Amino acid sequence: MKYKIGDIAKLQTGLFAKPEAAGEVVYLQVRHFDEKGLLKTELYTDLKHSKVTEKHLLQEGDILFAAKGTKNFAAVYESHNPPAVASTSFFVIRLNESRVLPAYLAWYLNHPLIAKQLKEQAIGTATPSISKAVLEQLEIPVPAVQKQKLIIELQELIKKEKELQDHIEELRQNNIQQQIFKAINQ
Repeated sequence: MKYKIGDIAKLQTGLFAKPEAAGEVVYLQVRHFDEKGLLKTELYTDLKHSKVTEKHLLQEGDILFAAKGTKNFAAVYESHNPPAVASTSFFVIRLNESRVLPAYLAWYLNHPLIAKQLKEQAIGTATPSISKAVLEQLEIPVPAVQKQKLIIELQELIKKEKELQDHIEELRQNNIQQQIFKAINQ
């Protein structure tokens, strides 16, 4: 079965705010994530709670979609992170349909074919932007929850395999460099 994202979720833009030296809430920005949508930095609370409305506070399972710029990705907010709000670079997608897992929707939005399709519909040249309407109209196939879980597990295994391959390659390179260094110093 296919659903339009706008039919299974509520989309809202992130909050416009100016980060401060100290606060109680994290102001999530695109720079906090790598190109795959994974958090790459430690999060620091840099926004006063008084400057945040409740509707902007992220909830477990909210999907952040980076819609502005050339680095588009989806990431799921997890509640083990400190309280946070998304910047205006993001749309916050809050599912209202229990038959769709947040991690599955994020995986789907990050799929290369879907990412390409969305980029083709971006507007603007200096800072391309994917509109809320385009995102709401995107159709997503929704298999059974068990199949979504399998897709997510498979994706995690692929990610772990890549990390292991990278680690093996790093060790191999270090070993070669040590052997070369040892050979020239004998």
